[in-house]
Formats: sequence, structure tokens, C-alpha cells
Amino acid sequence: MKILITGSTGMVGSNIAALLKQDKDDDLLLPSHEELDLCNANNIKKYLEQKQPEIIIHAAGKVGGIQANINSPLEFFLENLDMGRNLIVLAYELGIKNVLNLGSSCMYPRNHDEALKEDLVLKGELEPTNEGYALAKCAVAKLCEYIDKSNENYNYKTVIPCNLYGPGDKFSPEHSHMVPSIIHKLHSAKVEGQQNVNIWGTGKVRREFMYVEDMARVVGK
Repeated sequence: MKILITGSTGMVGSNIAALLKQDKDDDLLLPSHEELDLCNANNIKKYLEQKQPEIIIHAAGKVGGIQANINSPLEFFLENLDMGRNLIVLAYELGIKNVLNLGSSCMYPRNHDEALKEDLVLKGELEPTNEGYALAKCAVAKLCEYIDKSNENYNYKTVIPCNLYGPGDKFSPEHSHMVPSIIHKLHSAKVEGQQNVNIWGTGKVRREFMYVEDMARVVGK
């Protein structure tokens, strides 16, 4: 089976790739950004025509922590929307039947107290700090849904994992998410002899976390 994994150098993509490499029967396509620019439709078309993958796992994206999303909402919206739209539409037009799109927990309504379910997407206000990223993810997920529902021979699905952490995570203050950000702050405080650490949030909102290797096993099935 020839499988294309976009974003294979990122945290999610690299863990999925590592798991699938254990199956010697699979032929994995793990292009770099230079080889496959997802913001360039012509580049994608040529790559797909040449490589002819049977399955696409779309794990690429412009990602970052709260601060990065606050500072650059337009870039997060446009780049993620362009990457997803270009890849999904061209895969569909070229007859690639199987696509697994990776969503994000930020697609869900903010401050929802009950257990989150997929049908809650777009049923409430999004978290303002990463709204641009969330809107792009929602749009690409809907694109997959429309293709899947209107063509019985196409299997285009979106998986929405909860907050991930683990190997390949980013610890820089500008790009880290909650778990690595707290680790970085605590480590820096210990090294610098600080007595106090500023942790964002009230602690009253329940958040669920998942080890990225466990998520990769779900995708690998």
C-alpha cells in the first residue's frame, strides 16, 4: 500500500510515520516541504500524478501555541486553509479514494462543559485566541465530509484528536502548546532559581490530553 503522509517531520506526522514503518508491506511517501509545497496547487498536482498514492494522511499544517495564534491569525487561517483545500480537491480530482484528514480540538466550541462529540463542530463560538486556525480546520473537515457523502466510492474522513503531547513536541515559548509550555516554564524556573511560575488559565476548564504515540496507533488502524 502506497501511503502519503504530509507533515511527516512534525510531531503528529512523524509519530504516524514511525508506527507505519513497522509494516514492511507499506510504501511510505514522506516528502519534505521543498519536495511538496502544499500551498502550491501545481506542485501538489505534479507530485500526486507522479507518485500516485493510494492513501493520503494529511497531518501537515501551520501550528503554534496561543501567543503565535494571537499574533498571526491571518497567516494561520490562510496557510492551513490553502494546504487543506489544495490537497483534498486535487486528490479528489485525481481519483485518490482514501484520505484521512487530521483536525484539531480547537474546532469545538469554547468552554463546553459536557463531553465533546464530533457533531458539536460549528455549533458554538470558537476560542478567539486561535479562531483563524480553527476556522481553517473546520472548512477542510467540511470539504472532506462533502466529498465523502456525495461519492460512495470515496472515503474521506477527519479525525479530531484531543490535546496532544509527546515525542517531537515544541518547547519554545512562541510555538509550544500547554504541556510542553509548562514543562519549559518549570525547567527554566528551576535553572534560574525562580520562586514563582506564571501558568496561563484559571484551571477551571477541563481539558483532555493524549500521548501522541497512542493517537498514532489509532490512525494506524
